[in-house]
Amino acid sequence: MLQEFITSMGVGTILIVVLIFKSIVIVNQKTFAVIQRLGKFEKMAGAGLNFIIPFIDSKVGELNMRVQQLDVDIETKTHDDVFVHLRVSVQYKIMNDKLQDAFYALESPRHQISSYIFDDVRAEVPKMELDDVFSKKDDIADAVTKNLSDSMFEYGYIIVKALITDIDPDAHVKESMNKINAAKREKEAAKEEAEALKIRVVKAAEADAESKRLSGEGIAKQRLEIVRGFKESVEDFQKTLKDITHEEVMQFVLLTQYFDTLNNIGQNGKNTSILIPHSPGSVKDFQQQMMEGTLVGSKLQSASDEE
Repeated sequence: MLQEFITSMGVGTILIVVLIFKSIVIVNQKTFAVIQRLGKFEKMAGAGLNFIIPFIDSKVGELNMRVQQLDVDIETKTHDDVFVHLRVSVQYKIMNDKLQDAFYALESPRHQISSYIFDDVRAEVPKMELDDVFSKKDDIADAVTKNLSDSMFEYGYIIVKALITDIDPDAHVKESMNKINAAKREKEAAKEEAEALKIRVVKAAEADAESKRLSGEGIAKQRLEIVRGFKESVEDFQKTLKDITHEEVMQFVLLTQYFDTLNNIGQNGKNTSILIPHSPGSVKDFQQQMMEGTLVGSKLQSASDEE
């Protein structure tokens, strides 16, 4: 009898433990547990320790109250007949006051949200050309957010944000776009290079003109100083030597200039071979030619003044 009592007590203890275990439901933070009683919705159990009636009540599911993200890959065609792959990331959460609708209204919420996203994107993208898809991706995302929010609100879901996270055209289209961009950049580079060359040519021409102007001024000043030096030399000769004639002074000056010229020619390392007449007679002929030119010029000037 004692053994049977002990055995019955052990079975009863086990049964009590099982009943206690089946009556406890522990729910994580930011989560609700769906409790049904005999197949009918009973309540939403919040985070922490919850008690139910064993074998009558049961936990049939959970609702995640955190913001969730669903990534959907879509292939569609643009207005200019280019196939493009888009990745749409939708962030959503469940409304606190519509927990029962969120659990029971939709059999597969993520699958049905994906269907709405497919429908909205394939309605918006075919209206745009490929370049507009890149530049107006925020408009596509806003349209998806609005349409999806209107559709999912009655089921207890709030659409927080829809984002176009990737736009990937066909490989051949991307290659063509890269070639077009490369051609544009080469065109801009050539334009800038031509502009730089133009600036260099203009600046070089301005520098050459300035150099010639300064060189001309230098030569003019040099000749002026040479003439002034001749004049002073002649006057000094006449003051020093009373009996010397103008012809003799001119011959002396020309002879001096002649030797200075020979000296400069000899010091110029770029010269190779130069043949010049070198005799006193040559200097005298040169003097005679200058004097004749001066006389002719004086006669022409006098005739012009008389007229």
